[in-house]
Amino acid sequence: MPASPEEKGFGQGDPALARWAEKVFQPEDEVLREIRERSVREGLPAIAVGKFDGLHLEVIARAIGAAKCVEIGTLGGYSGVCLLRAMGEKGVLHTFELSEKHAQVARESFRKAGFAKRAHLHVGPALQMLREIEGEAPFDLVFVDADKGSYPAYLAWAAKHLRERGVILADNAFGFGEIHRADASPEIKALAKFNEELARGGRFRTTMIPTAEGLAMGVKIR
Repeated sequence: MPASPEEKGFGQGDPALARWAEKVFQPEDEVLREIRERSVREGLPAIAVGKFDGLHLEVIARAIGAAKCVEIGTLGGYSGVCLLRAMGEKGVLHTFELSEKHAQVARESFRKAGFAKRAHLHVGPALQMLREIEGEAPFDLVFVDADKGSYPAYLAWAAKHLRERGVILADNAFGFGEIHRADASPEIKALAKFNEELARGGRFRTTMIPTAEGLAMGVKIR
């Protein structure tokens, strides 16, 4: 048996291992594939979460027994369907999308997946519209995948409105490979601030799931 290296790497970039994992774990079924393909046909940008990212969302939400989730950045509904699959029949997802065009595609995705009644789609600027659901707090999980410059503000909202042991997940946490650059754009610098506040702010116990885009995860501890 090959020896395991003493210095463990962060993440795994071997395409052959990626193909193996996808074959074994089968992260995307026909329902999700249809959402991804239809979203692109309808002219949405091809920026939905990856196949394994969707599976991560579902499994983590299941693990914490999530029943009330918030998603910031709906796009075509792919990640929202993954979260809704994790919740029981009374589970509710509040999902926020700036674009009405994207929202129309997402509504059809939720309908086809059988979640039309449990997916509450809010259209408009998330930082303003999040106020509308604060009366339903505390929430079990917040997933952030929207405008990168607002990630610190979304983190502050989640810290206030998640339950203890609730989870925040944030996609694109590696800043498209530029998170560590001193000359990064203002949006990437905001992502860096988000990561630093999540990891060091004292409200969450955190880790980084080393997907290609980086999936930051925090469990609220106070």
